[in-house]
Amino acid sequence: MIDGGRVRSARDGTADPVGPLPEPDVRLMASVLVGAWRPTPPPLEVSADALRRITAGLLRAKVGALGWWRVRHSPLRTSAAASRLRDAYHNHGFQAVLHGRNLTRVVTRLRAGDVEPLLMKGPAIARHYAERGLRPFSDLDLAVRPDQYRRTLEILHDWTGQFSPVDLHRGFAPLYARSWDELYARSQLVPLGGIDVRVLGPEDHLRLLCLHQLKHGAPSPLWLCDVAVALESRSAGFDWDRLLGSDRRRADWIACAIGLAHQLLEVPVDHTPVAARAKRLPRWLVPSVLREWARRAAADYESPDARAPAWQFVAEAPETFREYWPGPLAATIHLGAPFNELPRMPIQTVDAIGRLVRFCVRRFRGWQPEGELR
Repeated sequence: MIDGGRVRSARDGTADPVGPLPEPDVRLMASVLVGAWRPTPPPLEVSADALRRITAGLLRAKVGALGWWRVRHSPLRTSAAASRLRDAYHNHGFQAVLHGRNLTRVVTRLRAGDVEPLLMKGPAIARHYAERGLRPFSDLDLAVRPDQYRRTLEILHDWTGQFSPVDLHRGFAPLYARSWDELYARSQLVPLGGIDVRVLGPEDHLRLLCLHQLKHGAPSPLWLCDVAVALESRSAGFDWDRLLGSDRRRADWIACAIGLAHQLLEVPVDHTPVAARAKRLPRWLVPSVLREWARRAAADYESPDARAPAWQFVAEAPETFREYWPGPLAATIHLGAPFNELPRMPIQTVDAIGRLVRFCVRRFRGWQPEGELR
Protein backbone atom coordinates (compact mmCIF):
# COMPACT_ATOMS: atom_id res chain seq x y z
CA MET A 1 0.00 0.00 0.00
CA ILE A 2 1.06 3.64 -0.45
CA ASP A 3 2.06 5.47 2.71
CA GLY A 4 3.36 9.02 2.49
CA GLY A 5 5.13 8.59 -0.83
CA ARG A 6 6.60 5.23 0.10
CA VAL A 7 5.37 1.72 -0.59
CA ARG A 8 5.00 -0.08 2.73
CA SER A 9 5.35 -3.83 2.99
CA ALA A 10 2.34 -5.42 4.66
CA ARG A 11 4.57 -8.15 6.09
CA ASP A 12 7.26 -6.29 8.00
CA GLY A 13 6.35 -2.61 7.89
CA THR A 14 9.55 -1.64 6.03
CA ALA A 15 9.21 1.04 3.37
CA ASP A 16 10.21 0.57 -0.25
CA PRO A 17 11.34 3.61 -2.26
CA VAL A 18 9.10 5.09 -4.93
CA GLY A 19 10.79 6.15 -8.17
CA PRO A 20 13.74 4.81 -10.16
CA LEU A 21 16.37 2.86 -8.26
CA PRO A 22 19.89 4.32 -8.08
CA GLU A 23 22.32 2.71 -10.52
CA PRO A 24 24.34 0.87 -7.83
CA ASP A 25 21.15 -0.86 -6.68
CA VAL A 26 20.22 -1.80 -10.25
CA ARG A 27 23.67 -3.32 -10.73
CA LEU A 28 23.17 -5.16 -7.45
CA MET A 29 19.87 -6.54 -8.79
CA ALA A 30 21.75 -7.86 -11.81
CA SER A 31 24.38 -9.48 -9.58
CA VAL A 32 21.67 -11.26 -7.58
CA LEU A 33 20.29 -12.72 -10.82
CA VAL A 34 23.62 -14.14 -11.99
CA GLY A 35 23.07 -17.85 -12.63
CA ALA A 36 19.71 -17.78 -10.82
CA TRP A 37 18.14 -19.85 -13.62
CA ARG A 38 20.50 -22.81 -13.01
CA PRO A 39 19.68 -25.84 -10.84
CA THR A 40 22.63 -24.89 -8.63
CA PRO A 41 23.29 -21.14 -8.79
CA PRO A 42 26.58 -19.67 -7.54
CA PRO A 43 26.77 -18.72 -3.84
CA LEU A 44 25.21 -15.36 -3.06
CA GLU A 45 27.40 -12.69 -1.48
CA VAL A 46 25.21 -9.76 -0.51
CA SER A 47 24.44 -8.05 2.79
CA ALA A 48 21.03 -8.15 4.44
CA ASP A 49 20.66 -4.39 4.04
CA ALA A 50 21.52 -4.54 0.35
CA LEU A 51 19.00 -7.33 -0.24
CA ARG A 52 16.34 -5.33 1.58
CA ARG A 53 17.01 -2.28 -0.63
CA ILE A 54 16.57 -4.15 -3.90
CA THR A 55 13.79 -6.59 -2.98
CA ALA A 56 10.99 -4.30 -4.13
CA GLY A 57 12.79 -3.77 -7.44
CA LEU A 58 13.20 -7.52 -7.93
CA LEU A 59 9.49 -8.05 -7.27
CA ARG A 60 8.37 -5.27 -9.60
CA ALA A 61 10.65 -6.63 -12.34
CA LYS A 62 9.02 -10.07 -11.89
CA VAL A 63 12.30 -11.71 -10.93
CA GLY A 64 11.41 -12.26 -7.27
CA ALA A 65 11.30 -16.04 -7.76
CA LEU A 66 14.79 -15.97 -9.27
CA GLY A 67 15.94 -13.86 -6.34
CA TRP A 68 14.62 -16.49 -3.93
CA TRP A 69 16.38 -19.22 -5.89
CA ARG A 70 19.69 -17.45 -5.18
CA VAL A 71 18.86 -16.61 -1.56
CA ARG A 72 17.37 -19.91 -0.43
CA HIS A 73 20.72 -21.57 0.45
CA SER A 74 22.32 -18.42 1.87
CA PRO A 75 22.38 -17.13 5.46
CA LEU A 76 19.77 -14.53 4.35
CA ARG A 77 17.08 -17.12 3.66
CA THR A 78 15.28 -16.33 6.95
CA SER A 79 15.32 -12.53 6.47
CA ALA A 80 12.15 -10.51 5.89
CA ALA A 81 13.34 -9.65 2.37
CA ALA A 82 13.85 -13.33 1.55
CA SER A 83 10.36 -14.08 2.82
CA ARG A 84 8.91 -11.67 0.27
CA LEU A 85 10.94 -13.30 -2.49
CA ARG A 86 9.80 -16.75 -1.35
CA ASP A 87 6.17 -15.62 -1.60
CA ALA A 88 6.81 -14.60 -5.21
CA TYR A 89 8.39 -17.98 -5.88
CA HIS A 90 5.33 -19.85 -4.58
CA ASN A 91 2.94 -17.58 -6.47
CA HIS A 92 4.81 -17.96 -9.77
CA GLY A 93 4.95 -21.73 -9.28
CA PHE A 94 1.18 -21.86 -8.90
CA GLN A 95 0.70 -19.65 -11.96
CA ALA A 96 3.01 -21.91 -14.00
CA VAL A 97 0.80 -24.92 -13.27
CA LEU A 98 -2.34 -22.95 -14.16
CA HIS A 99 -0.85 -21.66 -17.43
CA GLY A 100 0.31 -25.19 -18.30
CA ARG A 101 -3.22 -26.53 -18.03
CA ASN A 102 -4.60 -23.65 -20.04
CA LEU A 103 -1.95 -24.12 -22.71
CA THR A 104 -3.23 -27.64 -23.25
CA ARG A 105 -6.79 -26.38 -23.68
CA VAL A 106 -5.83 -23.58 -26.07
CA VAL A 107 -3.59 -25.69 -28.32
CA THR A 108 -6.09 -28.56 -28.37
CA ARG A 109 -8.86 -26.15 -29.35
CA LEU A 110 -6.80 -24.63 -32.16
CA ARG A 111 -5.76 -27.99 -33.54
CA ALA A 112 -9.40 -29.03 -33.66
CA GLY A 113 -9.85 -26.05 -35.98
CA ASP A 114 -6.87 -27.10 -38.16
CA VAL A 115 -4.58 -24.39 -36.77
CA GLU A 116 -1.11 -25.33 -35.54
CA PRO A 117 0.30 -22.54 -33.34
CA LEU A 118 3.92 -21.87 -32.44
CA LEU A 119 4.59 -21.14 -28.75
CA MET A 120 7.37 -18.64 -28.09
CA LYS A 121 9.05 -16.28 -25.64
CA GLY A 122 8.22 -16.67 -21.92
CA PRO A 123 6.05 -19.81 -21.99
CA ALA A 124 8.51 -21.57 -24.31
CA ILE A 125 11.80 -20.59 -22.67
CA ALA A 126 10.48 -21.34 -19.15
CA ARG A 127 11.07 -25.07 -19.73
CA HIS A 128 14.84 -24.45 -19.71
CA TYR A 129 14.87 -22.80 -16.27
CA ALA A 130 15.68 -24.98 -13.24
CA GLU A 131 11.94 -24.86 -12.46
CA ARG A 132 9.20 -23.57 -14.73
CA GLY A 133 7.85 -21.31 -11.99
CA LEU A 134 11.10 -19.36 -11.95
CA ARG A 135 10.08 -17.75 -15.24
CA PRO A 136 6.72 -15.99 -14.72
CA PHE A 137 4.60 -14.86 -17.65
CA SER A 138 1.20 -13.24 -17.83
CA ASP A 139 0.00 -14.62 -21.17
CA LEU A 140 0.60 -17.30 -23.78
CA ASP A 141 2.56 -15.98 -26.76
CA LEU A 142 1.33 -17.86 -29.83
CA ALA A 143 2.14 -17.23 -33.46
CA VAL A 144 0.02 -18.58 -36.30
CA ARG A 145 0.38 -18.64 -40.07
CA PRO A 146 -0.60 -15.16 -41.32
CA ASP A 147 -3.50 -16.41 -43.45
CA GLN A 148 -4.93 -18.23 -40.41
CA TYR A 149 -4.82 -15.24 -38.08
CA ARG A 150 -8.46 -14.18 -38.46
CA ARG A 151 -9.65 -17.76 -38.25
CA THR A 152 -7.66 -18.23 -35.04
CA LEU A 153 -9.27 -15.15 -33.50
CA GLU A 154 -12.69 -16.57 -34.34
CA ILE A 155 -11.84 -19.98 -32.84
CA LEU A 156 -10.65 -18.47 -29.57
CA HIS A 157 -13.22 -15.71 -29.30
CA ASP A 158 -15.90 -17.83 -27.66
CA TRP A 159 -13.37 -18.98 -25.06
CA THR A 160 -12.29 -15.51 -24.02
CA GLY A 161 -12.02 -15.34 -20.23
CA GLN A 162 -11.94 -19.13 -19.84
CA PHE A 163 -8.19 -19.63 -20.21
CA SER A 164 -4.92 -17.75 -19.78
CA PRO A 165 -4.65 -14.53 -21.82
CA VAL A 166 -3.35 -15.20 -25.34
CA ASP A 167 -1.06 -12.76 -27.14
CA LEU A 168 -1.68 -13.81 -30.73
CA HIS A 169 0.85 -12.95 -33.43
CA ARG A 170 0.20 -12.88 -37.17
CA GLY A 171 3.36 -14.66 -38.27
CA PHE A 172 6.59 -12.86 -37.40
CA ALA A 173 7.50 -9.19 -37.72
CA PRO A 174 9.92 -8.07 -40.48
CA LEU A 175 12.48 -7.25 -37.77
CA TYR A 176 13.23 -10.96 -37.36
CA ALA A 177 13.91 -11.40 -41.11
CA ARG A 178 12.52 -14.92 -41.16
CA SER A 179 9.48 -16.20 -43.04
CA TRP A 180 6.75 -18.26 -41.43
CA ASP A 181 7.48 -21.27 -43.64
CA GLU A 182 11.18 -21.13 -42.79
CA LEU A 183 10.60 -20.96 -39.05
CA TYR A 184 7.85 -23.56 -39.07
CA ALA A 185 10.03 -26.02 -41.00
CA ARG A 186 12.67 -25.79 -38.25
CA SER A 187 10.21 -25.86 -35.34
CA GLN A 188 10.10 -28.71 -32.82
CA LEU A 189 7.44 -30.53 -30.83
CA VAL A 190 8.17 -30.60 -27.10
CA PRO A 191 6.06 -31.91 -24.16
CA LEU A 192 4.38 -29.03 -22.34
CA GLY A 193 1.23 -28.96 -20.25
CA GLY A 194 0.48 -32.63 -20.89
CA ILE A 195 0.66 -32.49 -24.71
CA ASP A 196 3.29 -31.93 -27.39
CA VAL A 197 3.45 -28.23 -28.29
CA ARG A 198 5.30 -26.75 -31.25
CA VAL A 199 8.10 -24.29 -30.43
CA LEU A 200 10.74 -22.50 -32.48
CA GLY A 201 14.06 -24.17 -33.12
CA PRO A 202 16.77 -23.11 -30.63
CA GLU A 203 18.62 -20.78 -33.02
CA ASP A 204 15.42 -19.11 -34.21
CA HIS A 205 14.11 -18.70 -30.68
CA LEU A 206 17.31 -17.13 -29.38
CA ARG A 207 17.30 -14.78 -32.38
CA LEU A 208 13.74 -13.76 -31.55
CA LEU A 209 14.51 -13.30 -27.83
CA CYS A 210 17.47 -11.05 -28.66
CA LEU A 211 15.77 -8.87 -31.26
CA HIS A 212 12.47 -8.65 -29.38
CA GLN A 213 14.07 -7.27 -26.23
CA LEU A 214 16.25 -4.83 -28.20
CA LYS A 215 13.17 -3.58 -30.06
CA HIS A 216 11.58 -2.71 -26.71
CA GLY A 217 14.75 -1.22 -25.23
CA ALA A 218 15.69 -4.23 -23.07
CA PRO A 219 13.12 -3.15 -20.45
CA SER A 220 13.33 -6.14 -18.13
CA PRO A 221 16.09 -8.16 -16.47
CA LEU A 222 13.78 -11.16 -16.90
CA TRP A 223 14.03 -10.88 -20.68
CA LEU A 224 17.82 -10.81 -20.44
CA CYS A 225 17.67 -13.92 -18.24
CA ASP A 226 15.77 -15.56 -21.11
CA VAL A 227 18.70 -14.86 -23.42
CA ALA A 228 21.08 -16.25 -20.81
CA VAL A 229 19.00 -19.41 -20.44
CA ALA A 230 18.75 -19.92 -24.20
CA LEU A 231 22.53 -19.56 -24.51
CA GLU A 232 23.35 -21.96 -21.70
CA SER A 233 20.81 -24.58 -22.80
CA ARG A 234 22.03 -24.77 -26.40
CA SER A 235 23.22 -28.14 -27.65
CA ALA A 236 26.60 -29.05 -29.11
CA GLY A 237 25.15 -28.79 -32.61
CA PHE A 238 23.92 -25.20 -32.18
CA ASP A 239 24.14 -23.41 -35.55
CA TRP A 240 25.60 -19.94 -35.01
CA ASP A 241 25.28 -19.05 -38.69
CA ARG A 242 21.55 -19.73 -38.49
CA LEU A 243 21.26 -17.56 -35.39
CA LEU A 244 23.16 -14.59 -36.79
CA GLY A 245 21.97 -14.77 -40.41
CA SER A 246 23.39 -13.00 -43.43
CA ASP A 247 22.39 -9.44 -42.49
CA ARG A 248 25.49 -7.99 -40.85
CA ARG A 249 23.66 -5.28 -38.95
CA ARG A 250 21.14 -7.65 -37.41
CA ALA A 251 23.95 -10.06 -36.61
CA ASP A 252 25.71 -7.26 -34.73
CA TRP A 253 22.52 -6.42 -32.84
CA ILE A 254 22.19 -10.05 -31.77
CA ALA A 255 25.84 -10.16 -30.71
CA CYS A 256 25.27 -7.05 -28.59
CA ALA A 257 22.21 -8.59 -26.93
CA ILE A 258 24.34 -11.59 -26.03
CA GLY A 259 26.97 -9.12 -24.83
CA LEU A 260 24.44 -7.62 -22.42
CA ALA A 261 23.82 -11.08 -20.96
CA HIS A 262 27.58 -11.54 -20.66
CA GLN A 263 28.32 -8.18 -19.03
CA LEU A 264 25.29 -7.92 -16.73
CA LEU A 265 24.59 -11.60 -15.93
CA GLU A 266 28.09 -13.05 -16.42
CA VAL A 267 27.03 -15.55 -19.09
CA PRO A 268 30.19 -17.17 -20.55
CA VAL A 269 30.80 -16.32 -24.21
CA ASP A 270 34.33 -17.61 -24.71
CA HIS A 271 34.77 -19.86 -27.73
CA THR A 272 31.69 -18.42 -29.44
CA PRO A 273 31.67 -16.39 -32.69
CA VAL A 274 30.36 -13.34 -30.83
CA ALA A 275 32.88 -13.32 -27.97
CA ALA A 276 34.86 -10.29 -29.15
CA ARG A 277 31.77 -8.15 -29.75
CA ALA A 278 30.10 -9.29 -26.51
CA LYS A 279 33.10 -8.04 -24.54
CA ARG A 280 33.28 -4.71 -26.38
CA LEU A 281 29.87 -3.06 -26.45
CA PRO A 282 29.14 0.59 -27.31
CA ARG A 283 29.72 2.73 -24.23
CA TRP A 284 26.13 3.93 -24.12
CA LEU A 285 24.51 0.49 -24.25
CA VAL A 286 24.86 -0.95 -20.73
CA PRO A 287 24.07 2.37 -18.96
CA SER A 288 20.93 2.83 -21.08
CA VAL A 289 19.71 -0.68 -20.17
CA LEU A 290 20.35 -0.07 -16.47
CA ARG A 291 18.40 3.20 -16.63
CA GLU A 292 15.48 1.41 -18.27
CA TRP A 293 15.51 -1.30 -15.61
CA ALA A 294 15.57 1.35 -12.88
CA ARG A 295 12.68 3.26 -14.42
CA ARG A 296 10.43 0.26 -14.94
CA ALA A 297 11.17 -1.19 -11.52
CA ALA A 298 9.85 2.00 -9.92
CA ALA A 299 6.63 1.77 -7.90
CA ASP A 300 5.16 4.80 -9.71
CA TYR A 301 5.92 3.58 -13.25
CA GLU A 302 2.93 3.23 -15.55
CA SER A 303 3.14 2.50 -19.26
CA PRO A 304 1.03 4.70 -21.56
CA ASP A 305 -2.50 3.41 -22.05
CA ALA A 306 -3.11 3.06 -25.78
CA ARG A 307 -6.84 2.64 -25.17
CA ALA A 308 -7.44 5.82 -23.16
CA PRO A 309 -9.83 8.37 -24.74
CA ALA A 310 -8.46 11.18 -26.90
CA TRP A 311 -9.38 13.91 -24.41
CA GLN A 312 -7.18 12.25 -21.81
CA PHE A 313 -4.29 12.24 -24.24
CA VAL A 314 -4.66 16.01 -24.78
CA ALA A 315 -4.87 16.69 -21.05
CA GLU A 316 -1.81 14.58 -20.33
CA ALA A 317 0.23 15.49 -23.43
CA PRO A 318 3.44 16.52 -21.62
CA GLU A 319 3.46 13.36 -19.51
CA THR A 320 2.59 11.22 -22.53
CA PHE A 321 5.46 12.71 -24.51
CA ARG A 322 7.83 11.95 -21.65
CA GLU A 323 6.68 8.34 -21.53
CA TYR A 324 6.96 7.97 -25.29
CA TRP A 325 10.47 9.42 -25.45
CA PRO A 326 12.48 6.39 -26.60
CA GLY A 327 15.65 5.20 -24.95
CA PRO A 328 18.85 5.01 -27.00
CA LEU A 329 18.52 1.28 -27.58
CA ALA A 330 14.90 1.17 -28.75
CA ALA A 331 15.39 4.20 -31.00
CA THR A 332 18.44 2.61 -32.62
CA ILE A 333 16.51 -0.55 -33.45
CA HIS A 334 13.39 1.28 -34.65
CA LEU A 335 15.43 3.33 -37.12
CA GLY A 336 17.65 0.42 -38.15
CA ALA A 337 20.79 2.27 -37.08
CA PRO A 338 24.14 0.65 -36.25
CA PHE A 339 25.43 0.07 -32.74
CA ASN A 340 28.41 2.41 -32.75
CA GLU A 341 29.89 5.13 -30.56
CA LEU A 342 28.07 8.04 -32.24
CA PRO A 343 25.69 10.07 -30.02
CA ARG A 344 22.19 8.61 -29.73
CA MET A 345 20.31 11.89 -29.18
CA PRO A 346 19.68 12.63 -32.89
CA ILE A 347 18.39 9.07 -33.35
CA GLN A 348 16.16 9.36 -30.29
CA THR A 349 14.74 12.70 -31.48
CA VAL A 350 13.79 11.39 -34.92
CA ASP A 351 12.26 8.26 -33.42
CA ALA A 352 10.34 10.24 -30.78
CA ILE A 353 8.71 12.42 -33.43
CA GLY A 354 7.68 9.36 -35.42
CA ARG A 355 6.29 7.64 -32.32
CA LEU A 356 4.28 10.69 -31.32
CA VAL A 357 2.78 11.11 -34.79
CA ARG A 358 1.74 7.44 -34.90
CA PHE A 359 0.36 7.65 -31.37
CA CYS A 360 -1.77 10.69 -32.23
CA VAL A 361 -3.13 9.09 -35.40
CA ARG A 362 -4.09 5.90 -33.57
CA ARG A 363 -5.61 7.71 -30.63
CA PHE A 364 -7.81 10.05 -32.65
CA ARG A 365 -8.92 7.27 -34.97
CA GLY A 366 -10.07 5.27 -31.97
CA TRP A 367 -7.47 2.56 -32.62
CA GLN A 368 -7.75 -0.56 -30.51
CA PRO A 369 -4.98 -3.17 -30.23
CA GLU A 370 -5.91 -6.55 -31.65
CA GLY A 371 -4.59 -10.03 -31.18
CA GLU A 372 -4.76 -10.06 -27.39
CA LEU A 373 -7.49 -12.32 -26.04
CA ARG A 374 -8.30 -12.10 -22.34
